[in-house]
Amino acid sequence: MADYIYTMEIRLTPNQQRGVTLVQDIARDAGMNIYLTGGAVRDIISGFPIRDLDFTVQGNPLKLQKQLEHAGALVASTDDDLKTVYLVLPGNVRAEISTARTERYEKTGKPPIIAPGTIIEDLRRRDFTINAMALSLNPGSRGLLMDPFNGAADIEAKLIRILHNYSFMEDPSRLIRATRFAARFHWPLEERTLARVQSAKENNYIEYITDRAIGQEIEQLAYEDDPLHIVRVLEKEEWLKVLNPHWTTAKVDAAGLSELMKTRQQMNQLGYTPDPSPAVLYFLTARLGDKDIADMRKLIPRKDLVAAWKDLEDNAKDLAKRLTGKEAATPSRTWKLLSEARPEMVLFLDVTAKQQAVAQKIKNFLGKWRQVQQKLPLLEMTELRITPQMPEYPKIAHDVFMLLLDGKMHSRTEILKFLKPLAPPPPPPPPPPPKRGRAAKAAVAAPQAAAGTTPVAGKKKGKTAAAVAPVPQPVTKAEAAKAPNPPKVEKRKSPKKVEHSSKKKSSGKKTKGKKKR
Repeated sequence: MADYIYTMEIRLTPNQQRGVTLVQDIARDAGMNIYLTGGAVRDIISGFPIRDLDFTVQGNPLKLQKQLEHAGALVASTDDDLKTVYLVLPGNVRAEISTARTERYEKTGKPPIIAPGTIIEDLRRRDFTINAMALSLNPGSRGLLMDPFNGAADIEAKLIRILHNYSFMEDPSRLIRATRFAARFHWPLEERTLARVQSAKENNYIEYITDRAIGQEIEQLAYEDDPLHIVRVLEKEEWLKVLNPHWTTAKVDAAGLSELMKTRQQMNQLGYTPDPSPAVLYFLTARLGDKDIADMRKLIPRKDLVAAWKDLEDNAKDLAKRLTGKEAATPSRTWKLLSEARPEMVLFLDVTAKQQAVAQKIKNFLGKWRQVQQKLPLLEMTELRITPQMPEYPKIAHDVFMLLLDGKMHSRTEILKFLKPLAPPPPPPPPPPPKRGRAAKAAVAAPQAAAGTTPVAGKKKGKTAAAVAPVPQPVTKAEAAKAPNPPKVEKRKSPKKVEHSSKKKSSGKKTKGKKKR
């Protein structure tokens, strides 16, 4: 159970992880069971890039819109019939929340009869085994993988398999989807699935595809990592003309699309995460007529994608105009302008810019100027105590970088001359260690003397001095009488008697010695 949660956490990007937490907390507060489902679970297990997050709740997700918007999510659009909410979560993460439901098809090409269902019933209505899995996000079962059709085994075997024999008859758009998955993953169709595809082609089930399904398939092309390859495979299978009768690979700007994907990869390596989907649709339909493009836009369910596609050229022209004006008169100003611009606009303008000055500035922004950052003397800055721990460090590093960009500083000496006045003062010296001389001994002896004791003398010239015990004061008879238990005074022999006895002993020894002689 915990293994799948661990796999999810290491496979999701930080923004996607925050998105999962946001949606699951809102669903739990509303009392809804929530699961990560569909393509998200498939990509987590298979290791492919996770393009978006699919959630399924046991309840009506339309009721969560206000809470989601309050948490920073953008509601792109909704589908009242399917009870689905299309979102853009913070960090530009695409997500979809749908209700757990059952679908019953009475006739080919007709919309299904929808009813609320359990999560297992929801998995049964799906297209392929690799998409019919769910990962619980609920307390007590968090991390539990539900895989009733053994989709994990098909992922391991790299096979695309339908759930039942009537799959293509119920929803003909699954024919296009099977081709798209096979082209993306480079996985073959399972033998029985391939036979059902041939049967569906012979019976011309594709003519019953709905407009909603066409719009969803057009949208999915925008999110492919290699859309040109997918379009070519769809054209070979004669599915591209189903999406639009005039759409062919000849109507695609293949060169522009290839350049777009290269620039996207370069920006990803620099830490930018632009959403290329509006630009992908722009190049895929570059040579189609305006009417065909308008018809395709009407069918796409995500209206935010449609709006971005429409405004792409106008926003790019506006950015190009600013790059040729006073706002970008110097390299530092150009850097500031492009850093604050939307990454999607920089991506698109890099491919479509017709003015040489604009194209050169974007190329410098993505390449040449970033090498200037390597001229920052990080070692010397550390010696000056100008480190990232300083609150002022980002501003200092930025100011130096801007001066270098504009050519106002060239050598390392000039940089250090600029940095030295900004260095923080050195820390105060540590306190001196305590002295161990006569003063320290006197300080130690003072409290002992106050307590009535004398310090123990140390060794002097090889002779050991004995410790002098404190002399007890004599007790008077009056004090002894007042005491509750008067101490017993031991009788001592007089010194004279002691001396006399010692004399006798010594004399005895001498006489004995004389007798022996």
